[in-house]
Amino acid sequence: MSARKSGAGAAGPAASPAGDARSSRTSGGGRANQRLRTRKELLAAAARLMREGEHAPTLEDVAKEALVSRATAYRYFPSIEALLVEAPLDAEVPAADALFADVTTLDPAERVDLAEAALHAMCYANQAQLRALLAESLKAEPGTRDDDRPLRQNRRLALIEAALAPTRGRFDDETYERLCAALSLVFGLESMIVFSDVHPLEPDAARAVKSWTARALVRAALDDASEARR
Repeated sequence: MSARKSGAGAAGPAASPAGDARSSRTSGGGRANQRLRTRKELLAAAARLMREGEHAPTLEDVAKEALVSRATAYRYFPSIEALLVEAPLDAEVPAADALFADVTTLDPAERVDLAEAALHAMCYANQAQLRALLAESLKAEPGTRDDDRPLRQNRRLALIEAALAPTRGRFDDETYERLCAALSLVFGLESMIVFSDVHPLEPDAARAVKSWTARALVRAALDDASEARR
C-alpha cells in the first residue's frame, strides 16, 4: 500500500502522485482530448500529403488539409520540420484495437507484455526517426508553455490502457494510475535509448528486461490493489 505524508499544520493529507496524475487527466479532460485529436489530425494530414505529393508540404498545406488555421497548426508544431519528422511515425504505432483483436487472454501481465513487445518492435525499426523526433521535442523551453497542448502524442498510454481494460476492475483508481505511470517508463523510445546508449543491450536482451519489468509492475500493482481492499 502507498504511504501518505502530511506536514505539521497541514489541512489534510498530501496528494499522492497517482492522484495528481488522475486529476491532471480528468480535469479538463474534454479539452485535453480535443487537443490530442487536433494534433493527431495534423499528423495524419501531413502523412497523406507526404505520400501523395512530389514535394514536402508546407505548414499552410498541412493546415488546409486538416481543416484548421495556420495559426492552430503552428501552436501544435512550431516548425514544419517538427511536423514532418513525426508524421510518418504516427501510422507505424500499432493500434490498440487491432493489436488485441484476436487476443483471448485476460491476464493483465500477458496483455501488457504483448503491448510492450509491439511498441518495442516499432521503436527499434524506426530508431533514427524517433531520435530526430525526440531532438525536436527537446527544443521546447521548459516552463514556456502556458496551456496543456501536448509536446508529443501519447501513444503508449492507449496501448497500456487497452492491455489493462479487461481487468480494470481489479485495480483501485490510485493503483491503476500509478501502474499506468510506471509502465510508461518501460514503453517507448526512452527505454530504447537507455538500452542503446546508457546501458547497451542487444534488442532481444533489452526486450527481455522490459518484459520482466512490465510483468513485475503488474504483479506489484495487483498485490497493492488486493491489500487495499482488505
